[in-house]
Amino acid sequence: MKDQSVVKKKVEDALAKIRPALQADGGDVELINVINGKVQVKLTGACGGCPMAAMTLKRGVERVIKEHVPEVVEVVSV
Repeated sequence: MKDQSVVKKKVEDALAKIRPALQADGGDVELINVINGKVQVKLTGACGGCPMAAMTLKRGVERVIKEHVPEVVEVVSV
């Protein structure tokens, strides 16, 4: 696996692409860690308590991250 700092930077870049859409709805996403291809994020603001948070995480955040960072195998909320 590539250097974790390189993967982490690529994940941050991918999050920057989806962040405006989350912020438009009063939410945001924070990168917590990247460990062996598993990305840990925290949905914050309106996204933190939203009933659609799981769908946003998988169909939105995870999809965008995987498109930009093929090394990522999963995105989980912590």
